[in-house]
This record gives sequence, C-alpha cells and structure tokens, in this order.
Amino acid sequence: MLDLEQYTTVEKLAGCDEVGRGPLVGDVVAAAVILDLSKPIAGLADSKKLTEKKRDYLYQCIMEKALCVSVGRASHLEIDQLNILHASMLAMQRSIEGLSVQPSMVLVDGNRCPNIEYPCEAIIKGDAKVAAISAASIVAKVIRDAEMKALHQQYPEYGFDRHKGYPTKEHMAALKQYGPLSMHRKSFKPVKVLLD
Repeated sequence: MLDLEQYTTVEKLAGCDEVGRGPLVGDVVAAAVILDLSKPIAGLADSKKLTEKKRDYLYQCIMEKALCVSVGRASHLEIDQLNILHASMLAMQRSIEGLSVQPSMVLVDGNRCPNIEYPCEAIIKGDAKVAAISAASIVAKVIRDAEMKALHQQYPEYGFDRHKGYPTKEHMAALKQYGPLSMHRKSFKPVKVLLD
C-alpha cells in the first residue's frame, strides 16, 4: 500500500465515489474519474464541504480537464431488491467499468471495494484525501442533485430541490400528505411504514 502522498503521482489512477445512500428517493449515483496529471485542478475537496456554486464550477473543470469520467448508477428498484450497500457497490462497479481509459489502479471512498478486475483500495474519508476521489464525489453529487431538481419540476409539492430526497422534516411531511411516488425506495423504513 502506498501512502496517500504517493498516489498523487500514479498515472491513470481512478477515483470513485457514490452519492445518494441516505435519500428516500431516486437512484444511488456513482462516478469514476481519472485525472490528467498534466492538468491539475485546484480546489478539489469533499463535495459535501463545497458550496453548490463551487461544485458546479469544479464539475465543469473536471469535465474539461480529466482524462476520462464515467457515471454509474443503481435504480430505486435495485436498491429495494439488493439493499443500499450492495446497490452502492453495483453503482461504483458500473462507473469504473464504464471508464474509456483503463485505470492502473482504483481508489474508492469508504471501507470496501466493489467487485472489479483492477487493483483497488478503499480509503476512509477518501473524498477529502485523494483528488481523484474528490473529483468523483463532485461529479456524482452534481449529477444526482440535478436529477432531484428535475424531479422537483414534476412534483414541486415534495420540495426535492431543497432536501434532495433526504429524510428531512419537510420531506417526511410531504410523504405523509401526498404518499410515496413510484421512485421512492420502498425498502426504506419511513416509506415502508407509510406503505404498510
């Protein structure tokens, strides 16, 4: 195992992260990013610690400068079928397998690796420690947030543009008032309780 400093010089190193484990609605979205060492991007950090404006700016930089970017997902139906942990691993696996450049190594955020054919290491809080994982977390979050905003256009009464599907007071109140939508995760307790 290399120390984190040495990872910054590894050619074709892919970072992978997912977003959307906690929400009650929609897909879990993963991204895999291979950064171009000759085109560094300043300001990469854990997507949750960045403002929306900064995330959107960095997303554009990543899309322009990275060697390649791939997005994978697992649907709300797959989440209900497999459970959220296995669905997250599946989304990560799909994002890594979708890369147009073969990675020399993959670093994922968290404590376990998805089932892939490349050398892989899981790094706890990796989205704050490894630039490629930070980039992946930003891409996944910008894409998932955009999907929640689109869902808000269809169902404004749920407030998806604000809580992004997380079980906030506002979301719980809307669920009780209007009932779950087809894309709500039926296996998640707050939704399950309402369906029962």
